[in-house]
Amino acid sequence: MTTLQFKTNINCSGCIEKVTPFMAQIPQLDSWQVDTQNPHKILTVTCGEGQKINELVTAKVKEAGFLISPIVSAG
Repeated sequence: MTTLQFKTNINCSGCIEKVTPFMAQIPQLDSWQVDTQNPHKILTVTCGEGQKINELVTAKVKEAGFLISPIVSAG
């Protein structure tokens, strides 16, 4: 399992509802959630091993009309 995090501007339940159909188009995702209480509106995705998940998630969130940037883990 791989867990990735992104900074977004997905800031409410309405925004989450708007992005949900786009995230559903990524079959590699096992789960995803947005911490709307965090000032950076952190999107956390969990997926099986797969290439280009960063690019897929980024593209779908942008397609839904939101800003997104990957958080690079130190390590």
